[in-house]
Amino acid sequence: MLSSSIGYYSLIFGLCVSIVIIFLSIRNFKISNNLDKKILIFSFVQFALVLVSFLGLISAFVFSDFSNETVFNNSHTTKPLFYKITGTWGNHEGSLLLWLLVLTLFIFIFLLKSKNQPNKYRILTVIFQQIIIFGFFTFLIKTSNPFNYLFPINEEGLGLNPILQDPALAIHPPILYLGYVGSSIIFSSVLAATTLNNINIYWAKHIKVWVLTSWVFLTLGILLGSIWAYYELGWGGFWFWDPVENVSLMPWLALTTLFHCLLVLEKRPIFKSWVIILSISTFTLSMCGTFLVRSGILNSVHTFANDPERGLFILSFLFVLVFISIFIFFIFHKNDENYSSPIFLLSKETSLVINNWFMMYFLSVILIGTVYPIFLDVISSQKISVGPPFYHKLLIPFLIPFLIFMAIGPRLKWIKSELKGKSNLILLLIISLFLSFFIIRNFDPNYLLNSILIGSAFYLFFITIQDFFIKKKRLSQNVAHFGFSLLILSILFNNILSKEIITNLRVGESYKNKDLEIVFNDLIKEDKKNYVSFTGNFSITDKSFKSLLKPELRVYNQPNIITSEADIKITLYRDNFITINSVKNEDYFNVRYLVKPFMLWIWISVLLIVLGGLTSLLKKND
Repeated sequence: MLSSSIGYYSLIFGLCVSIVIIFLSIRNFKISNNLDKKILIFSFVQFALVLVSFLGLISAFVFSDFSNETVFNNSHTTKPLFYKITGTWGNHEGSLLLWLLVLTLFIFIFLLKSKNQPNKYRILTVIFQQIIIFGFFTFLIKTSNPFNYLFPINEEGLGLNPILQDPALAIHPPILYLGYVGSSIIFSSVLAATTLNNINIYWAKHIKVWVLTSWVFLTLGILLGSIWAYYELGWGGFWFWDPVENVSLMPWLALTTLFHCLLVLEKRPIFKSWVIILSISTFTLSMCGTFLVRSGILNSVHTFANDPERGLFILSFLFVLVFISIFIFFIFHKNDENYSSPIFLLSKETSLVINNWFMMYFLSVILIGTVYPIFLDVISSQKISVGPPFYHKLLIPFLIPFLIFMAIGPRLKWIKSELKGKSNLILLLIISLFLSFFIIRNFDPNYLLNSILIGSAFYLFFITIQDFFIKKKRLSQNVAHFGFSLLILSILFNNILSKEIITNLRVGESYKNKDLEIVFNDLIKEDKKNYVSFTGNFSITDKSFKSLLKPELRVYNQPNIITSEADIKITLYRDNFITINSVKNEDYFNVRYLVKPFMLWIWISVLLIVLGGLTSLLKKND
């Protein structure tokens, strides 16, 4: 109870400090060109107060303080200590407190790391960031207080959803939030720079660090969520175009586009409007994701809350921020009339613009697919879901030219270029197309589109390998592009070559076809700390694989939920994946066995993309 009280009052004091910082910053902006040291001190105090509040909530979870409503709703005494701690942010209130903690940490780091920037710019950034922080403080205290007192005090809690009790998902939200909250610094920074007409080459080099940092964390967060969905949900896939998956992918697309625009702005004072709009869009999309997840209007396994009041607050707050952004953009943004330079058709700038158009198209398709069912439900009360076929039909054809431009673009020079080594580029394209055609022909002769798509992915793959030897200075770019080409190839081959068997078996029975035999040997029951485990023992034999796999059913005691845990045999070439589910009122078990080629390479390729971003982040600016 004491830790909850300390946590609550720390939040109240943190809100008061936010008001003090805004007041000091406005006064400092008017009367001085130097940053008042009090602003830095109060920023640290604010972060410390939120940290104390967050530690108070962790303490309440660890010691099972069921006088705290959040703890009561999301924990119980038999839950392992690790999941008691990580359960702090495995709920709506705790996740928002973590978000606020990162917000206050990032503005403090920004002040420490931006000493070489103009002081008026730093002060304005603090003001805009504190407006966001103030909004989150108000949101937490008014509608999502993680320290609500519960009386009478219960002896046991309701528990945490078992599918959230997983190591990957335990670290997935904090890493994802680092990516989301990083976009808030970009947002505040671009508004400050636009107000002061300070969008220039030097600002681009400064803010690129924050863009890359946010991008790296967001990419890692999406990767961890994807891995969790693959093995924990038991669906045998890594991406389902779930609305909540989409709302994390959209800011990633915007961030990626923004980073490439900043690369141009570092070289030439152009694309300023692009940079401003993308910076605002990235943060807006991050906030939209918060609204969709916490308003209850999405039906998803990922959603945290079902409270229209919370959704309305976030939507209203987002509307205010967007209105401020649009006002600043139209009033203060001025094109540099003294600089006029043509953009030649054959140049790196042109290739980046074209690929940015493609990225914005991809983002628009995902945005429409995510929000259209919501609007349709509001207007006509019709409930529909937009699934993979919609995205595949609209995205895959445009992915082909996107990959080709991505391969050719790095070969071009800034301002004006001549495409050197044309014969080599054409030869690699022909080889790629022929290679993909022969691969697809052996598996499915009807996939003409897939053969062209795989050919485009192979083309990017071969070009990036060649660039490792030709353009050694561009290591970060080469690693990231190589990782992306490997990702596309791995996903395509995974989709085309996957196999699935679904059957019902009793213990002792077997399933057999010309290529495969599945034998259900036995079922072992074990009592664990907070669940009962039923582990199946299966012998799997096919032409190239023979192994024992042990999928599991878990019956949790609090809350009383049955989950299916997959067993996966991982090799360099493929994953052998099996799950079991009980059939109601029968002694049969539903067995689902999948062969998923190149799954490991999907994870490795994303790590390579992240490595490319980290390499660019750590290297000195050219």
